[in-house]
Amino acid sequence: MSAAPALPLWADRVLLPLVCLAVALGCAGGVVLLVGQSPVQVMGVLLDGAFGSPRGLCYVLYYATTFVFTGLAVAVAFHGGLFNIGGEGQAVVGGLATGLVALWLSPYVPAWVMLPLMVAAGALGGALWAAVPGYLQAYRGSHIVITTIMFNFIAASVLVYVMVNHVRAPGSMAIESAAFAPSAVLPSMQTALGWFGVDWVGSPLNLSFFLAIAASVGVYLFLWRSRSGYRLRVVGASPGAAQYAGIRVQRHVLVSMAMSGALAGLVGMNEISGVSGRLLLEFVSGAGFTGIGVALMGRNHPVGIVLASLLFGALFQGGAEVSFEVPGFGRDMVVMLQGFIVLFSGAMTYVIAPWLARGLAGLAWLAQRLQPAKDQERYRG
Repeated sequence: MSAAPALPLWADRVLLPLVCLAVALGCAGGVVLLVGQSPVQVMGVLLDGAFGSPRGLCYVLYYATTFVFTGLAVAVAFHGGLFNIGGEGQAVVGGLATGLVALWLSPYVPAWVMLPLMVAAGALGGALWAAVPGYLQAYRGSHIVITTIMFNFIAASVLVYVMVNHVRAPGSMAIESAAFAPSAVLPSMQTALGWFGVDWVGSPLNLSFFLAIAASVGVYLFLWRSRSGYRLRVVGASPGAAQYAGIRVQRHVLVSMAMSGALAGLVGMNEISGVSGRLLLEFVSGAGFTGIGVALMGRNHPVGIVLASLLFGALFQGGAEVSFEVPGFGRDMVVMLQGFIVLFSGAMTYVIAPWLARGLAGLAWLAQRLQPAKDQERYRG
């Protein structure tokens, strides 16, 4: 069989993810049909739960905010030639740093100083945690996948130790810290819009949403509009060519992992400062692993990651509504749907892409064959 032609850039970035999503939804619909449910009903309830009300939309944006951070973390490392699956642990350590700074300083520091300090602490905590596997990969040859997996478990253990032995609220059986002072609580979107006289529904959505948008813009400007970002992408594309061109490969590997960890560490601003107002044990809840699917679906581009985050946010929010509204359709079925999307956005992309490329090439060939006939008709007319 002859090799399939290469996909055009627009098809690779836009059409291929849409085709993969359609195939994933089709397969999920088939499974739903096999268990005796109506795919049309399930999809209708899911879309209505996600986008049918302002409150549902706010929940979608709240979930999407966390996924933007973790998706960008995976993408930055990917462009540096690394598969960082340690976003879960980096988010945990970043959130721990965010919470500790809030507990120590929020009673004495005003909000306009406290909130930027928490952002910096979360980014620094995640960056330092990711820099260790980055250093081991760059200078000691350790495999980044293995080390980041192990660091996820270590981060979870560190969080449990600190929560149980040092920051748990006195007299409380729950594993959570005391509430932060008001200066460490990020305003909700309802509160922020109320400053301008807009009456909005209550939800977990908070101002870290704009931090996620700023992070997306910053990642785009760094990777595609700066010399350092170009060098990092060269290292990811071909370390040998980068070395030949005089680029310090080890340094850029370390930088890409540190930036990746910093982005994952910002999750705490959404979950801890923006919602709970205290340090919790399970504030990440798998968002680091979901970020892998988000990055794959978004083709490791900030715009695609934002759109993929909205999709996964809709699945989380709409799936919760489906589990309540549709009898016999549990939360596990929603996880199955997410699994199909990750599968067809990741491994199955390499199966679907050649067929899509051949289809586009066939359409182009057909258009060329039809063009002379149209020209002859125009000439006769």
